Amino acid sequence: MVLYGTLVNVALIVAGSLIGRIFKNIPDRMKETVMYGIALAVMAIGIQMTFESTQLLIVIISIVIGAVIGEWLDVDKMMERAGKWLESKMPAREDGLGISQGFVTATMIFVIGSMSIIGAIDSGLRNDHSVLMMKGIIDGFTAIILSSTLGIGVIFAAIPVLLYQGVITLFSTQISRFVPDDLLQLFISEMTATGGLMILAIGMNLVGLTKIRVANFIPAIAVVGVVVTVVYLFGL
Repeated sequence: MVLYGTLVNVALIVAGSLIGRIFKNIPDRMKETVMYGIALAVMAIGIQMTFESTQLLIVIISIVIGAVIGEWLDVDKMMERAGKWLESKMPAREDGLGISQGFVTATMIFVIGSMSIIGAIDSGLRNDHSVLMMKGIIDGFTAIILSSTLGIGVIFAAIPVLLYQGVITLFSTQISRFVPDDLLQLFISEMTATGGLMILAIGMNLVGLTKIRVANFIPAIAVVGVVVTVVYLFGL
């Protein structure tokens, strides 16, 4: 089944989120320290991903243009509203943890990254689900900590993961018929680097160093595709 890897990933996120709520009485100091540890790991992954770029100028252009589009559309606010809508459908919580923060934070961590793209493409092109299954294991453990700290909103991040990776997988079943392999490889490397900057920003937000509206950078992913295509066609 072509969506097997994505479905396993989603199932592990849901399981991790539920386990995290079971162990929600973990001492605050332990939660804080573990969260900082995850944040540092996220930043390290982001930095590593950024070095995947072979043409850093593409990343810079994509981030800048993507930020302009994202601020104009206010993607961050749209995601926050989605979280608030989910929150309004849930009973009031005694611990003060709402849906929005967990949903937005987990979505950005689980969706953006090289493993999402490469894994989904492998599932579609080669029916190889190993990358997405490894990602699912990582996401599952991350969901345990995020859910125990940020609340049940983390579980709803499984929805955009299903849609995002599912669409890429289904699209990639046909992509090789239209996109040359070298263009596809260029897109993957620059998309990975661009996503790496966003992952780095997420880690900085989790530590509390910044309050970057990371979701407003999401359009940069589409911009990467456009810029890479222009570079490839014109041999720049």
